[in-house]
Formats: sequence, structure tokens, C-alpha cells
Amino acid sequence: MVQLQFLTGKKAGSAESVRRFPCVIGRAAEADLPVQEDGVWERHCELSFQSPHGFQLTVQPQALATVNGQPFETGRLCNGDLIEIGALKLRFWLAETRQHSLRLREALTWLALAALALGQVALIYWLLR
Repeated sequence: MVQLQFLTGKKAGSAESVRRFPCVIGRAAEADLPVQEDGVWERHCELSFQSPHGFQLTVQPQALATVNGQPFETGRLCNGDLIEIGALKLRFWLAETRQHSLRLREALTWLALAALALGQVALIYWLLR
């Protein structure tokens, strides 16, 4: 549903998908997204989904974080926002969608078209006899 792309730190270049909300980001082992970077607290911030407003990031009191270079405590995230928590930089993205297989539907459509064409040929043959 949401993808956090690591731009700096030990996981730089990788991305983590978040599918369960709220998602706690921090050093703690029980954090949903554990990160071991300088300046990151045990439970540094929490990413949640607030319908119908969208995704919201809430930073723990006294913890420092910026979104797009602006100091941040709580607020809505937009696609492409740059989140800085301590020495860690993350890019907030909507995750890629997975398309379900349409093979069965396509096969049935082709079968129906073939049956229709054969039916028309049979009808023309019957009318010309």
C-alpha cells in the first residue's frame, strides 16, 4: 500500500512496503519498521492511515523530524515527500499495484468470439442450402 524508500543509511537503495497501519518507525526491536541509524529514537514516529484524509505521520514529543526540509510534528503525507528522522532519509511513495491475472477472462472472451464466428458460419451455410 505504501512504500518507504531508504535514501541514506545502512539500507540505502532499498525499499520497504508498509501494509499494516499504524506503523511505528524506530530503533526498538518491536517497531514495525526497525532502523538502526544515528539520531533515531526507540519509537521515533508513527505512520497511520486516516480515512478520508490519507496518510499521517506523527512524531514522538521531543523527537526531531522534517518533511521536505520543514520541521514536523504531525500532519498529512503526500506522494514523494522526503522524511528525515535523525540521520535517516526516507522517500514516501504509494506502493506499486499488483494486477490480478486476467487469463481466464481473456480465454473465455476468445472462446465466445470463436463460438460466435462458428455460429455465423453455420447460419450462413444453413441459409444457403
